Amino acid sequence: MLKRLSGKVAIVTGGSRGLGFSIAKVLADQGSNVAITYVASDGPSQEIVRDLESRNVKALALKVDQGNAAEAAALVKSVVHQFGRLDIMIANAGLLLPAPVDGPVEFHEGADRQYAVNVTGAIANIRAASQVMGNGGRIVAIGSALASHVGFPGVADYAATKAALVGYCRGAARDLARKGITVNVLQPGFIDTDMLTPFASLKGTFEAAIPLGRYATPDEIAIGVAFLVGNQATYVTGAVLNIDGGLSA
Repeated sequence: MLKRLSGKVAIVTGGSRGLGFSIAKVLADQGSNVAITYVASDGPSQEIVRDLESRNVKALALKVDQGNAAEAAALVKSVVHQFGRLDIMIANAGLLLPAPVDGPVEFHEGADRQYAVNVTGAIANIRAASQVMGNGGRIVAIGSALASHVGFPGVADYAATKAALVGYCRGAARDLARKGITVNVLQPGFIDTDMLTPFASLKGTFEAAIPLGRYATPDEIAIGVAFLVGNQATYVTGAVLNIDGGLSA
């Protein structure tokens, strides 16, 4: 693989598992040094660091609660202190807590947590990154096809957070264009990760709704991120890239 990102420094929030790990790997394969964040046990995260370093790049794992805006913003300072710069921010960390809107009122705590992680934390990352990035900086927020098409019940709060992220990133793209920083959203459809565990019994139903008839692998989504942060996408900003197997068609 060509080292198109050689010498770059990237942050991938939620990079210790699932889609985040696949994104971190593809960026490392293209030569970028990578910092990932995690929120649970640090054991698996250190294994991820070793995996990334085996690809001949520098890697770092930082424990950050993306639902805490102060921690999310401080993340950028930590990475710049360690690596000296920041070129790529992938706001990937996300939380899905399914519940119907007419469910128990006490669920508001779960809804608040989704907004904190999926929206407030991502915004804090983006704002902090914009302060230190130079011309050629790349920001990609991982959204969801549910922001455009909610095809099943129980995910109104999650869909709202991802729709809010699209609106914010379009505004950020306008603000940061003068600095040569691009801001885009990648909206995956159904991905074969543990985020869909609560919907395991519906897998057959979901696959039947996807024109390609199957879930995506994390690697199939990660390659879209690689495109948006690479030299082929220098004129792409304020865009929403759907990689969903035709779900939004």
